[in-house]
Amino acid sequence: MIKVGIVGGAGYTAGELIRLLVNHSKVVLDFVYSTSNAGNYIHQVHQDLLGALDLKFTSTINPEVDVLFLCLGHGNSKKFLQENSFSLTTKIIDLSNDFRLNNNAVFQEKEFVYGLPELQKEAIKKANNIANPGCFATAIQLALLPLAKQSLLKSTAHINATTGSTGAGVSPSATTHFSWRDNNFSVYKAFTHQHLGEINESLSSLQKGFSEELFFIPNRGNFSRGIFASIYLEFDKSIEEAFELFEDFYKDAPYTHISKTPIYLKQVVNTNNCFLHLQKHNNMLLITSVIDNLLKGASGQAIQNMNLLFGFKEIEGLQLKATSF
Repeated sequence: MIKVGIVGGAGYTAGELIRLLVNHSKVVLDFVYSTSNAGNYIHQVHQDLLGALDLKFTSTINPEVDVLFLCLGHGNSKKFLQENSFSLTTKIIDLSNDFRLNNNAVFQEKEFVYGLPELQKEAIKKANNIANPGCFATAIQLALLPLAKQSLLKSTAHINATTGSTGAGVSPSATTHFSWRDNNFSVYKAFTHQHLGEINESLSSLQKGFSEELFFIPNRGNFSRGIFASIYLEFDKSIEEAFELFEDFYKDAPYTHISKTPIYLKQVVNTNNCFLHLQKHNNMLLITSVIDNLLKGASGQAIQNMNLLFGFKEIEGLQLKATSF
């Protein structure tokens, strides 16, 4: 059994982590840190945990935990680690974007490995610290990595991806308010989304000299969970060859699956799965990718990384069921 600490315990990603960890056979939840909720029962904030967990939020840390999950806003993980010290044996899994890019991967003599298991499972197994990928980045990379592996990214990729309101975090804002989001749809950060950096680095690690443009249009959807991404680009091979190379790339990936029929969000919401579907039209290949932004896009993937770090079964604690109807 390993001892787990969570920092930033009141948010959506922390709530998902707690729900998964209380049912994980290899862990003990040691502390959940939240200065704004210290002394309150966790189930008072994450109300679906009533009866599942009799633990309170705390404003103190245990520096000797085996693994620490940082569920803080972007830029705050670095600040927290500067202000709080942990044992040299404590492994850190950060869910912000603070350490995802190569230029930011070393901090306080800690090296963070980019934690996309389908890309670098062996490196994760040997790591001490993990930079958990972004949610859009996960859905988009899983759609493009098999092509990059074969140096088949030879043209501009056009990406349109829509996320649910939980992608904006737990703090209310003008664009997450129900009366604005309901029956609504909007574009944000067109061509400039921060996840493009990590996507480009991953593709370049497989396809040397990769320099094609990724035209990414992120959208806000009027649902709470999930990401649906559509990507199209030039592809000079057959659809049968496309399916073959995707299936081969993901043959050992327990949570990424190739569908021969069109996919939809409800197939993956509340799971750690990514489903991919391929279509060919003339010389264009369309790839659709669906994930749950809070699970495969955040907390589920973080636990998948923890399992790899500690030598557990990769699927431990992640055998989840979609709510498809």
